[in-house]
Amino acid sequence: MKVLVFGNSGSGKSTLAAQLSKQHGLAHLDLDSIVWEPGKIAVQRPMHDVLASLSMFMESNDTWVIEGCYGELVEAASNSCTELVFLNPGLQTCLQNNLQRPWESHKYESKDAQDSMLAKLQAWVAGYYMRTDDWSYEAHRRIFDSHPGTKREVTQASSDAA
Repeated sequence: MKVLVFGNSGSGKSTLAAQLSKQHGLAHLDLDSIVWEPGKIAVQRPMHDVLASLSMFMESNDTWVIEGCYGELVEAASNSCTELVFLNPGLQTCLQNNLQRPWESHKYESKDAQDSMLAKLQAWVAGYYMRTDDWSYEAHRRIFDSHPGTKREVTQASSDAA
């Protein structure tokens, strides 16, 4: 089983990926952990390093769940997945989920540091359906629609999306 979960920030990717990892014993990769420089907020690693980390994870694990919003990385991993899951519960759900986000200690030194970025995160999330970058709805829709393998789109928030 190799599951690739993607969608907007706050769509439930981390929650679903954690559930799948626990339920099926899958190695779990949060793409945030390879995209950003460790210990730095919003400083991206060079793309060749990110792609190398992604390839290394996929090659070193027989089963996995990968989750993130980065369209270029989702696209790069999509040929290797056995299931593609697009979480698209709508803007209001994503914004609300971000308000309830627990402290992500692997990303921020404290809950206060995380909360200090909330307004920027919410503004970025709010632009999801209008942007045209690799992390936008437009890019995610294109990836999902063109994927020839097993795929599903989840359009309602659910604690049982697994």
